[in-house]
Amino acid sequence: MGKQASPEANRKEGLGDLPEWDLSDLYPAMDSTEYTSDLEASSSDARAFETKYAGKLESLLDNNPRDLALAIAEYERIEERMGRIMSYASLLYTGDTSNPVHAKFFGDAQEQLTGAGSHLLFFPLEINRIEDSKLKDAIRQDASLAYYEPWLRDQRLGKPYQLDDMIEQLFHEKSMTGRGAFNRLFDETMSSLQFEVAGEELPVEAALNLLQDRDRKKRQEAASEISRVLNENIRTFSLITNTLAKDKEISDRWRGFKDIADDRHLANRVEREVVEALVEAVRAAFPDLSHRYYDMKRKWLGLEIMEHWDRNAPLPMNEDRVIGWDEARNTVLEAYEGFSPEMSEIASRFFDRNWIDAPVRNGKSPGAFAHPTVPQVHPYVMVNYLGKSRDVMVLAHELGHGVHQVLAGEQGALMAQTPLTLAETASVFGEMLTFRSLLAKCETAKQRKTMLAQKVEDMLNTVVRQIAFYMFERKVHTARRNGELTSDDIGELWLSVQGESLGPAFRFGDDYRPYWAYIPHFIHSPFYVYAYAFGDCLVNSLYAVYENADSGFQDRYFEMLKAGGTKHHGELLKPFGLDASDPEFWSRGLSMISGMIDELEALDAQT
Repeated sequence: MGKQASPEANRKEGLGDLPEWDLSDLYPAMDSTEYTSDLEASSSDARAFETKYAGKLESLLDNNPRDLALAIAEYERIEERMGRIMSYASLLYTGDTSNPVHAKFFGDAQEQLTGAGSHLLFFPLEINRIEDSKLKDAIRQDASLAYYEPWLRDQRLGKPYQLDDMIEQLFHEKSMTGRGAFNRLFDETMSSLQFEVAGEELPVEAALNLLQDRDRKKRQEAASEISRVLNENIRTFSLITNTLAKDKEISDRWRGFKDIADDRHLANRVEREVVEALVEAVRAAFPDLSHRYYDMKRKWLGLEIMEHWDRNAPLPMNEDRVIGWDEARNTVLEAYEGFSPEMSEIASRFFDRNWIDAPVRNGKSPGAFAHPTVPQVHPYVMVNYLGKSRDVMVLAHELGHGVHQVLAGEQGALMAQTPLTLAETASVFGEMLTFRSLLAKCETAKQRKTMLAQKVEDMLNTVVRQIAFYMFERKVHTARRNGELTSDDIGELWLSVQGESLGPAFRFGDDYRPYWAYIPHFIHSPFYVYAYAFGDCLVNSLYAVYENADSGFQDRYFEMLKAGGTKHHGELLKPFGLDASDPEFWSRGLSMISGMIDELEALDAQT
């Protein structure tokens, strides 16, 4: 692990004892017999699987549909073992990307599993060459094959974009020296950066945290230093961005995707028209949401114009206090308990069994996530906890993912993974439960105003900021098709969407131009970001159903989470009377944010 504040320092700062995850549930150690044998078995079993089944699936189906089901089950077992290996290697690496031993371990695991995976690649490709009518008949004939129907259905969605087997093999094997290598370069470069603020050397997460400091001069100093360091490395980040955008264009062109985000929509099992309706609804609401709110915040801060380092500044009415880890834990679990004791019990396992890594340390990846690992084990959560109120909401968000991943695990390795749009629904719902629990405890108008303002800011960051990110990505990938982009070109696109989305309360100068460079989603998961807005707007509508439901909502909600990746969003939302394909759906979700801003304006007039 990288250097971090000592437990004594964390306690002195009011954070308490911050947990580090225990990865031994995956493997006891990097050099353990269990890890080595699983790695060897992955390679040998994948080769044996290819020998046994390659070129034989259609005849297998003709002979007995159950034989194909047995082949899928065998494929699933191999995939799950490989997923366990890769989860362990990637979590070790994420915990300290600066550790060369962990970096080599991760790289070696990636290389060996890519090799093993090349022997499994034929399987979904060959399944997709079976005629639709023949496969449907087989599914009707055999219950064991019908069990895998959701997975088979999802595989066949990619059939129109499937290439010849040898080309697919080439794409697969070159992924780690192409896209994967540039992802790793980004991670290692970003985690190695140091930012000097007030004489102290800080990693990126701690430096970004200072943009929430109450002292405006400190925010400005941190913002200036972040800009300086990013600019010093901007050629590297520009090269990574240009290369990955070109790599994606090549892949899209060969596969025949019509739109630059169509592969993401396919992965999310969501129609392009639904995403376009979401984006247009949010973009049209910029003036009513972010422009209106930030003009209020500008007045609260007593400023004629806000700079970018004022966006997340604490409000004058906010209490300046550090929220210790125990309080954060109790806040989230109590909110979950109020909704469902089962939800709270599952979330408590993450705390009780060391499934969470919370401290900030040098080399640790920035941000936060919940990693599902594999159904045989359990998820892990990573946060960078600094005791801010936002950190509590991040914890609630990631534990929402964690609960979802635990529940969906019963679907097995092939069908547990949920499309990102619905995965973000569970996490944002966890945030909403926590917020509503805290809001109900407010005793004064001032407290309520503070809570509402914090929630509006979180929702604007989730909806407006993420849709602006999506707009930025579309601009970058579109422009890249006409040639390589300079860092100034990318910065100009960045400033254009920031100005449009956040409004006239802000002035965006050149020092904000390189800030696109630190956002990992642009690198690791192009066009991922709209899933946050999708989830937030959906949860707003879902929570309204919950508030008005007589009974049974919790059961329906858990059934939705347990479904994992086995159902389309339309089928999952139908029991709640919701339809994301309805253009008005998104406007109704956005109206909750607008209503909160209305209430803030009313409270502002009273106080």
